[in-house]
Amino acid sequence: MSLSPNKTSTDELELAARTPLPSSRSTLALNRGDSLPTSSMMLNESSLAPVDGGAKAYSFLLASFFVQALVWGFQGANGIFLDSYLTTPKYNSQPHASTILPVIGPLSSGIIYCSGVVLYPFYARYPYHRRTSMWVGVALAWASLFAASYVTSVIAILLFEGVLYGIAGSFLYACCISYMTEWFVNKRGMANGVIFAGTAFGGIIVPLTIPQLIKAYGLPKTIRIFSIAIAVILVPLLPFVRPRIPDSRMHQQIPAPQSKEWMKSTTIWIALAANTLQGFGYFVPIVWLPTFARELRITTSQAALTVALLNGASVFGRISMGYLSDVLDPFFLAMSTLLSTSLVTFVIWGLLSRNLAGLLSFGIAYGMLASGWTSLFTAFVRPVAKENPNLTTTLFGYFLFSRGLGNILSTPISSGLITGSTVDMRKAFPLSGGKYGNVIIFVGTCFAGAAGISLLGWAMDLRQRAGSRVSSS
Repeated sequence: MSLSPNKTSTDELELAARTPLPSSRSTLALNRGDSLPTSSMMLNESSLAPVDGGAKAYSFLLASFFVQALVWGFQGANGIFLDSYLTTPKYNSQPHASTILPVIGPLSSGIIYCSGVVLYPFYARYPYHRRTSMWVGVALAWASLFAASYVTSVIAILLFEGVLYGIAGSFLYACCISYMTEWFVNKRGMANGVIFAGTAFGGIIVPLTIPQLIKAYGLPKTIRIFSIAIAVILVPLLPFVRPRIPDSRMHQQIPAPQSKEWMKSTTIWIALAANTLQGFGYFVPIVWLPTFARELRITTSQAALTVALLNGASVFGRISMGYLSDVLDPFFLAMSTLLSTSLVTFVIWGLLSRNLAGLLSFGIAYGMLASGWTSLFTAFVRPVAKENPNLTTTLFGYFLFSRGLGNILSTPISSGLITGSTVDMRKAFPLSGGKYGNVIIFVGTCFAGAAGISLLGWAMDLRQRAGSRVSSS
């Protein structure tokens, strides 16, 4: 079988980076850029599936899409679960229930995000543990929700749905991202967008299904049904979420990367700053949209439709942003969508969402514009990580961690803005006496600030490219 030189070079670098040297007193310490004797250390390239295409690559991508749909589908319906908890006496009558219950969803997703800084370096050194981690993740996801369906204490619900489910989702989520860097190189932005679109797809199906189940069976049984569905659907999917480089060829510890050159990259730190600020704003409307809808006298099913449309628009936003990130400057894309999202928040949510039509319009616009942000991660790290899959996933972990900080902290901040506001916002935001006014201002300002930071990153990119053209000429 004939192979293109570029493809062979890419795979040899990847295999050399992941394959440890044999134990020997004469073995030299080699950096990634050093030349390696392929006869003793390279795997047979013809035995590996191709990157960026082929049945195995796309079956992996499709399976990962549905894994993420299930893992994050429960998170997408968090606002509906929260509204149900807050309107059920046996939960809302407990001490500090109004403070604890809103934290459950953000804590769970925050753990999934923040765990990346630990899991990605671990999987880079011990890649053969990824398969085991995924099966453990499925077992924990089922057990955590199944147990949560039988407890009534809000503290116990926080531990099972918030902490344990978050740990389960971390294993499943991180392994999909780690495998993705092996299967896709030139189309990594597109693949990243498809995987993240799976999270939004789950946010379409689950929010439309959950209200009907709660109405028919009650909240505890609904959570129990969802736990069983996770196990039944994920178990047959996991065999397709597999590595491109077989784990059987990497059953030794891979040395930890020593290079910290990426820390000198100004654009990475600018992207991380914008990512953190975006995270503080992004999750707030998703958490509070069903509760906001109830203030409009909208039914539970109509509120669920709002969340579903937001997530449906997110599918388009994430896939399209992933595709565009492979061909356009990520900071330009970031600045454009962040500024547009800020305007949508202030105008459509703040001024026009006084009925169902206005709220649906906000959900669609917000989903299309704001949700595509995570599809830019691979484009942000590409100039630094290049074709190094280990560094790519490590940097990915830092982006998810900074986003997770916003995810966890934004809910208590927004709760405080709603319940503790002393400023009269009724003239600008008349709904419910203006109690959501400070939250709308907070979200819109976060996106505007992140847009300003992205503008700085875009200016630096343009200056670097201009300098490169001058030096080459």
